[in-house]
Amino acid sequence: MNRTIKDYIIISLKGMAMGAADVVPGVSGGTIAFISGIYEELLGSISNVNLDLFKTLKKEGFKEAWKQLNGNFLLALFIGIFISIISLAKAIKYLLENEPILLWSFFFGLVLASIIYIAKQISKWNFVSVIALILGAFLAYYITTLNPMVSESSSSLYILFAGAIAICAMILPGISGSFILVLLGAYKPVLDAVNDRDFKTILVFMVGAVVGLLSFSKVLKWLFANYKNYTLAALTGFIIGSLNKIWPWKETLTWRTNSHGIKVPFNQQSISPFSFDGDAQLLPAVILAIFGFALILIMEKLAVKKH
Repeated sequence: MNRTIKDYIIISLKGMAMGAADVVPGVSGGTIAFISGIYEELLGSISNVNLDLFKTLKKEGFKEAWKQLNGNFLLALFIGIFISIISLAKAIKYLLENEPILLWSFFFGLVLASIIYIAKQISKWNFVSVIALILGAFLAYYITTLNPMVSESSSSLYILFAGAIAICAMILPGISGSFILVLLGAYKPVLDAVNDRDFKTILVFMVGAVVGLLSFSKVLKWLFANYKNYTLAALTGFIIGSLNKIWPWKETLTWRTNSHGIKVPFNQQSISPFSFDGDAQLLPAVILAIFGFALILIMEKLAVKKH
């Protein structure tokens, strides 16, 4: 595929959008990859990292191996993701702490529209597709109701394990890698490592992520190649079930004290904005949700126009 510099800049911008989504515990970068039209190419490119690639490198040199890898695409995408995570980590952390309703409202609209977009990709509905959607929705909803682990472990081995598990969720539409990190109790150590430029922890996390990514991408690629409709139905279900996590209005049932001695929510449940204790910010929340929803529709129109 012949691409121009402009094409690679656009891919980097899509990577930045993926990175921004992955920083938020509840939104999946995989969803952004899907709606921006690069999901299957991403899976295919990652799956190219195998023994054949190293054989090509040995026999035909770096240039051919880079071409086989689809290296320019991956480099442009991961540069965008890296820039986004490094630059937006503090901003996202601030918004999560100070304007959670507005942040979640924007992402709720974004994800709601992505459900419609992904469901439209299913060419044929049948009994199995419906069951896949229901099971996907149930599983994702169940995951959102789990209590996070109290321990905020930052041992290298644990961060390695968390990276491998979270990256699987990050490339799976509907399941947030950041939320998996929250459940594992590793979200804060990883976010702190990014903010504090703790490169040792970041490197350990990235090694775990690479191992998880190479393994899981092959499974997803196989599912898309052999059971695309059922896979899309399950992914649509995943995203429907995940809406519970990003519902803007929450009631805190239990609190805990974190490692800095600050009380933070531990167990929360979704409630009506009219039952919310405090300023529900209903009008700006609705406006931001509509903006997020419209953003996906615009991206879809642009993608259709391009093709």
